[in-house]
Amino acid sequence: MKIEGWRARWLIAFGFRLLQIWARTLRYEIDDRMGVVEKPVKGNYIAALWHNRLLLISFVLKRFFPQRPGAGLISASRDGDLVADLTERFGFDVVRGSSSRMGAAALLELSNILRSGYDVLLTPDGPRGPAYELGPGIIFLAQKTGAPVVPINMEYSSCWRVRSWDRFIIPRPFSKVRVIIGQPHDVRSTSTREEFENERLRLQKAMMSLVERR
Repeated sequence: MKIEGWRARWLIAFGFRLLQIWARTLRYEIDDRMGVVEKPVKGNYIAALWHNRLLLISFVLKRFFPQRPGAGLISASRDGDLVADLTERFGFDVVRGSSSRMGAAALLELSNILRSGYDVLLTPDGPRGPAYELGPGIIFLAQKTGAPVVPINMEYSSCWRVRSWDRFIIPRPFSKVRVIIGQPHDVRSTSTREEFENERLRLQKAMMSLVERR
């Protein structure tokens, strides 16, 4: 049953506050292999994070990268409504669509956001997976804009796993979170399906190289 009206607003406000409190109990370690923490913004990027690590990303980006404005691609499904509202409450813009089946409107909007100097964040195996399988949308976006892709990962010292298609990860309170910012990955232009598939697999491999616990 869809929750609407004041009940929805109350639920979103409560969830936002609970997530903030929960996130502040955690201990963070930033493994910044790209060297962007507290550095002037010299270019914008397409950030890529696996869907099962999505829970804390808005909090982490706002706390450790406050100088970088950004937008997130959120599923246009009913389940994505709550995530979109929470993302906006952290001060980020939202584009509705699927990273696995990115429509022309979402691709154009993300391209315009990148050209305006904002970063964008995608979960390239979302919204329905398979887990850790990179969809084609992020490759199309990188080729269209020329923006490099920055893989991001978060590893937890202790967590729960939800019984979902991606075994969604929820860190236990007071656990340690290691945020890994990978090296920028340039997606090459392609002219054949085989070349495109090679680029898709190359980026997928780069993202998986940061993953320690599947």
